[in-house]
Amino acid sequence: MIQTLFGTPEAEPGLFERLKKSAEKTRTGLKARLDGLLAGGRTIDENLLEELEAALLAADVGVRTTTEILDLVRDQAKRNLINDQEGLRRLIAEHLRKVLKAADKPAPAVTEPPAVILVVGVNGTGKTTTIGKLAHRLRREGATVLMAAADTFRAAAIEQLEIWGRRTGVEVIRQKPGADPSAVLFDALQAAKARAIDCVIVDTAGRLHTKSNLMAELEKMRRTAARLVPGAPHEVLLVMDATTGQNGLEQARRFTETCGVTGLVLTKLDGTAKGGIVVAIARELGTPIRFVGVGEQVDDLLPFDCDKFVSSILQE
Repeated sequence: MIQTLFGTPEAEPGLFERLKKSAEKTRTGLKARLDGLLAGGRTIDENLLEELEAALLAADVGVRTTTEILDLVRDQAKRNLINDQEGLRRLIAEHLRKVLKAADKPAPAVTEPPAVILVVGVNGTGKTTTIGKLAHRLRREGATVLMAAADTFRAAAIEQLEIWGRRTGVEVIRQKPGADPSAVLFDALQAAKARAIDCVIVDTAGRLHTKSNLMAELEKMRRTAARLVPGAPHEVLLVMDATTGQNGLEQARRFTETCGVTGLVLTKLDGTAKGGIVVAIARELGTPIRFVGVGEQVDDLLPFDCDKFVSSILQE
C-alpha cells in the first residue's frame, strides 16, 4: 500500500546530474550574463542592476522575483555586504531557494487505497505522455497502477493512453469516445478496489475554453472519487509546457482557479532557456512543482528538488 504518493527526491540516484543536463539551456544563458556583471572590478550600480534585471527576466524568473532580487542586491551593496561575483551568485541562489521552498508542500498521505491522481492541462503540453511516465515511475517503485482514459472527448487521447499502457505494462480503463468521464472514473475505481490496486491515474479533458463546463465536469469527477475512496482525489496535477514561459503561467493560473490544482508537472524543461519559469510559478501561484519532464524516454520524468534545481541553473 502506498503511504505517500511520491518518493522523496533525495532518494533519486543521479538526480542532480539529470536536472543539470535538462537545465543546460537556461544555465548557459543565465551564466553567460551573470559572469560578466562584476568582471573587471565593476561596482554594483544602477547600470549593473539593469543588466541583472535583463538576465533574470530573460530566464523567465518573473517580474516579482526579479524585483525582489534587485532590491536585495541594492540593499546589500549599500551596506558593503556584497561586492563580488560569488557573493552576487550566492544571494540570487538563496532567494530563488526561498521562493521555491515557500511553495513546496509534501505530497498527501494516502490512508486507504487506491491513491487517486487527476491530471489536467491543455492539449499539447504532454499531459498524456506524463501520465504514462508517472505510471511507469510508480510501477517501478513497486506500486500497482491503473490508468483511466477519462479524456473521452478526443478519441486520440484514449488511443495514446492505450499505447502508453502497452509500453509500461499498465492497464487502461476506458469507454467509447464521448462517454461520461465520471463513468470512466467510476469503472476505474471499482476495478482498483476489487483488485487492491495502489494507484489510479486519471486523464482528463484538455481544454479551458468554457470554465463552467470544465468546473462542473471536474467537480462531478471529484464527487465520484470521494464517494468511492476516502480522501480522493489525493492530488490534482497540472501539466504545463515549460517552453510556453509566461503565457503558460497565465494558463496555470486559470487552471488553478478552476480545478483546485495541488501540484505541477513542468514538461520540456530540456527544450527551453527559460527554465526560470519554475520560480515564477512558485512565486505567483504558491503551487508545488512535483515533477519535471526532461526528455522523450519513459524514465525522463524526474521528481523536482528545489535545491538541486537552483544549483543546476546557477552552476554552484
